[in-house]
Amino acid sequence: MIEVKNLYKTFDGRDVLTDICTQFEEGKTNLIIGQSGSGKTVLMKCLIGLYRAEKGSILYSGRDINTLDKKEYQQIQQEMGILFQGSALFDSMTVRENVMFPLTMLTDKSEKEKEDRVNFCLERVNLPNAHNLYPSQISGGMKKRVAIARAIALNPKYLFCDEPNSGLDPKTSLVIDKLIYEITKEFNITTVVNTHDMNSVMEIGESVSFIYQGKLWWRGSNNEILKTDNAEVHDFVYASKYAKAMFASQNNLKE
Repeated sequence: MIEVKNLYKTFDGRDVLTDICTQFEEGKTNLIIGQSGSGKTVLMKCLIGLYRAEKGSILYSGRDINTLDKKEYQQIQQEMGILFQGSALFDSMTVRENVMFPLTMLTDKSEKEKEDRVNFCLERVNLPNAHNLYPSQISGGMKKRVAIARAIALNPKYLFCDEPNSGLDPKTSLVIDKLIYEITKEFNITTVVNTHDMNSVMEIGESVSFIYQGKLWWRGSNNEILKTDNAEVHDFVYASKYAKAMFASQNNLKE
């Protein structure tokens, strides 16, 4: 579990995050949502240590990353897997080399152990025959799956996904959402997804934190978000045609 307590972050004297208190639960897909400029990306960067908050705590299973020394923090970093918005694959490396990269950089595994882990991860994301292809030779959806394989190569306790469906068509987005959800359950990972995609919220949002003007405005599940009377959450949710259709479908079922 990751707990956030009374977190504040400022830039140039301007408050970007104000008194954020929330938690991201183990074995669940935890979503951070909000409008552009709401602070959700800043929160994600604070969680993974790219930004240091001025006040507050971020606890990984009780360990506050703001008080750890360099060695202790590096240990937590090795427990993290990160799926970047643009996949961030190395163009000059094959799929196999991309997935092996963190294993080479951060472990002392033998070549056989690394090869076995690469094979397992690529099998898990349904890319068993893509080892020798380069990023330029595969589709956007395949790139996301390679990036997921790389993110889980170190068998992380925590998985962070920044806009995982960015640039994907709706059908491929559903595939990526399903894969993230399955991996979360299979390996009991604390997964945090930063997104503005209501499709993802409705498909995999077991725990949803809504950020509004730098504050935690609402927290609940994807079922609860359709029923909330919070005005700002309601406006955000029903800007999506998908959510409107879901709401209409639920009302029809009740009738």
